[in-house]
Amino acid sequence: MTSLPEDPPLLVSEDDRDAAVRRVQEAYAEGHISHEDMDERLHQVLTAKTRGELVSALASLPEENAGTTSTIAAAGGRIKRRGAWQVPRVLKVASAFGRVRLDLSRAVIEHPVVDIELQLGTGRARITVPRDAIVDLEDLHTGWKDTRYKPRRHSGPGGPRIRISGTMGFGRLTIRHARW
Repeated sequence: MTSLPEDPPLLVSEDDRDAAVRRVQEAYAEGHISHEDMDERLHQVLTAKTRGELVSALASLPEENAGTTSTIAAAGGRIKRRGAWQVPRVLKVASAFGRVRLDLSRAVIEHPVVDIELQLGTGRARITVPRDAIVDLEDLHTGWKDTRYKPRRHSGPGGPRIRISGTMGFGRLTIRHARW
């Protein structure tokens, strides 16, 4: 009697690993796991080779909240958010042409990490982040002009991490830290 070959285990992609790291960090930030548990789970996630190993590292964590993604879209015109507005965990901003202004300096940010995904055709974009925010632009692709951003020299711990990704066609993104 011959046995059927087993399916090979599915290997972990970098996207899977990044998502798992975010999920563990969010569970810690929301108080669901201890610091020691977070360290142990992060070690498991970073050394996992198969998806099964990732699943075991994420076992017993609360499910991700699907309601923390919002989309702002406009074919043309302006997209503007300022004042005390609620910033979702993931914010998608899409505009074919026009101006985008996001002011997070007085916004309510409840998540330690906020992902802003830009899909912009033409037009300028300006994002004002909190004074103590850490900005990550590694996954942003610009077509025509470079992004203007000068990181703060002394950003203290405790501020949110703002990860900006996506694509900018013709236009410039300017990011600045709030002065107060």
